[in-house]
Amino acid sequence: MSPTRVAVLALEHLVSLDLGIAVQAFARGPGPAGEPAGFTLVTCGERAGRVETADGFAIDVPAGIEALEDAELIVLPGRAFHDALPSEAVADALRAAHARGARIASICVGAFDLAATGLLDGRRATTHWAYADAFRERYPAVELVPDALYVDEGDVLSSAGLAAGMDLCLHIVRLQEGAAAAAALARWNVVALHRDGGQAQFVPSPVVHVGDDLAPTLEWARGRLDRPLDAAALAAHAHVSPRTLARRFATEVGTTPKGWITAQRIALARELLETTDASVDEVAQRSGLGSAPVLRRHLSRLVHTTPTGYRGTFRGRAAAAD
Repeated sequence: MSPTRVAVLALEHLVSLDLGIAVQAFARGPGPAGEPAGFTLVTCGERAGRVETADGFAIDVPAGIEALEDAELIVLPGRAFHDALPSEAVADALRAAHARGARIASICVGAFDLAATGLLDGRRATTHWAYADAFRERYPAVELVPDALYVDEGDVLSSAGLAAGMDLCLHIVRLQEGAAAAAALARWNVVALHRDGGQAQFVPSPVVHVGDDLAPTLEWARGRLDRPLDAAALAAHAHVSPRTLARRFATEVGTTPKGWITAQRIALARELLETTDASVDEVAQRSGLGSAPVLRRHLSRLVHTTPTGYRGTFRGRAAAAD
C-alpha cells in the first residue's frame, strides 16, 4: 500500500509550532532515520517561495496550492491573523480537495480557515480555548466543542490549541498505521500517547472585576472557603438583603452567590493540587468541597479528569515555577 500523501498548507503568518507538529508526525517519524512508512509530506503555500511565519522568521516552501490537488490529507496550521479570511483561491482549493475525498485537519486556530470554507457547517469542531467565543460568534453554524483536545468528524478534523495538534496527529497515525506506530511516534517525541481530560483543564480561572461595594465581601469570602459559607452569610457581610446580593451578583459577577462560591472552591482546589502534596481528601476539606468524591465530581464535570490526573498534569509545572 502506497504512503498517504500529506500536504501542510503554510499560509502567511502561520504559527511555526503548528507546522512543526505536522512535520514531526508525518515527515520525521520515530527514530533518526526520517520519514515514517505510512506518509509522505509536502509543505506548500498559496504559491511556492517565501512565507512569513508569526514567529519572526520566514520559510521557503517548495510548492504552491496546486500541491493540494493530489493530497489525501491536508493539514491547516493556525495563523496569527486568523481573523483575516483565507483567499478565495485557498478556500476553493480546500473545497475541491474535500469534494474528491481528501481529509482536512486543522491545528489550533487553523479551525478558523477551515470553517471559512463552509466545510464545518453543521459539524463539530474545536479550537484554542482562548478563541472559542470569537469562533462561535463568527461561525455559528459550527458546533464548537471547546473542551476537546481534538474532534474527528471523519473527513474534517480539528484540534485545540497548539500542542493539542500532536494529540490529533497521533490519533490520525493510530487510525491509519495502528497503535504500535502511534506509540512509537509518541515515545520519539517524548509526549503522552493519550492525555487524560480535555483542554478545559488548561483554561485559567477567570478574574472577575466587581464594584467597590461588593469587592470587600468577595475578598472576605475567599479567606474562609474552608468554612460554612452561603448566600446569607455573604449578604450579612455586605449589609444587604439576600435579594439585593443576588441582583448585584447577576450584574457584577455574572453568576449566583452559590455558583460563585463553588467556582472559588474549585479554583482553590486546583491551586492546592498544583502547588501542594496534600492528599485529595485534604484538598477537598481545605477548599470547602468537603470530601474527595465531591471534588472528583466537580473536576470530572469541569475539566474531564480526576484530581490525581489533574495533579499529574500540572504538579511538575508548579514545582518548577516554585
